Amino acid sequence: MASNQDISCYSPGLAGIPVAESGVSNIDGQKGLLSYRGIDIEVLAEKSSFEETSFLLIYGRLPTADELRLFDEELRDHRSIKFRVRDMMKCFPESAHPMDALQACVAVLGMFYPMDTSLNKMLDEQEIRDVYLRLIAKLPTIVAAHSRMRKGEDPIPPRKDLSHAANFLYMLSGKVPTPLAERIMDVALIVHAEHTMNASTFSTLVVASSKADPYSSISAAIGSLSGALHGGANESVLRMLDEIGSLDKAEAYLQNKLDNKKKIAGLGHRIYRTKDPRATLLQKLYVDLAEEVGIDPTYEIASFIEQFSLETLGKKGICPNVDFYSGIVYRKLGIETDLFTPIFAISRVSGWLAHWREQLVLGRIYRPEQIYTGETHMEYVHIDKRG
Repeated sequence: MASNQDISCYSPGLAGIPVAESGVSNIDGQKGLLSYRGIDIEVLAEKSSFEETSFLLIYGRLPTADELRLFDEELRDHRSIKFRVRDMMKCFPESAHPMDALQACVAVLGMFYPMDTSLNKMLDEQEIRDVYLRLIAKLPTIVAAHSRMRKGEDPIPPRKDLSHAANFLYMLSGKVPTPLAERIMDVALIVHAEHTMNASTFSTLVVASSKADPYSSISAAIGSLSGALHGGANESVLRMLDEIGSLDKAEAYLQNKLDNKKKIAGLGHRIYRTKDPRATLLQKLYVDLAEEVGIDPTYEIASFIEQFSLETLGKKGICPNVDFYSGIVYRKLGIETDLFTPIFAISRVSGWLAHWREQLVLGRIYRPEQIYTGETHMEYVHIDKRG
């Protein structure tokens, strides 16, 4: 093998290499801080709503009361999906993962809402707003509809009198959630809405940089999020907790993982060297919900794992990440395990769209270099003489 290229700048996975400038969100991994447009995530979780946070992310500022009311009304008006999209979902195999169904449906939206991808049209503010509204509003409807249809049940139409979070829970079960359940889902959506330059956000930018339509960009992001090393990690945490089964088996399970140098699901993050601030917020949500419906053994096991990790891995900066507590919160709300990552997408679409908008202004296609490690000057051998 040969290469005449300088490999000193090569960084697997682009680790530590800036690929964009952005004003959307910021992380301090050493201190465990996260902010959206300069506002701490803890403040937004306490005082904001998902609708307001989405406005903040995509427009770069907090809305006035009139702007928020109009934005919320428009989102409610865009919740319905075309009957042909529902018909398409009927053809999906019952075993299809909800993330695969969501990715397919979002890609299909581009055919129902074609967008002129010439630069002038792509920068038209009304065109851009329509994209925001459709994708933020329709993703929950798609996820809920597929969840019911795969079980042979009719999808439940969205209700305009419910908030974004409450309407999603209603479409899943047919029951209006309690105020506490609504608030917990709302905060869960807020804390998952954005997280700087992760794999799915980068996927959004790469596709958008080619001037593909925004539905293709978001579909690509959903595909990236579906991976076990990204959004799919929250399912792995619950599988681990179920595998442990009881508190008395937790220490032996964890020690075996450490002895064999195997990763413990939900621990560690590429950026954070302390507990993920989103994990702290989600843990508080679980405690609030447990006060109403009771704590179960799953949480007790999770708490033990966190303490165990603090004592054994904390000095290495390996602490609970956002996936560690999100799954047990969603399970406590009665949500099926394979819907956890689609909920991540329902939330993260606001952040993806904020970065998509920045990429439109940049207007330059991604074309990174590679380090060639293959052969050079190879002779072509006639097929009769091979082998």
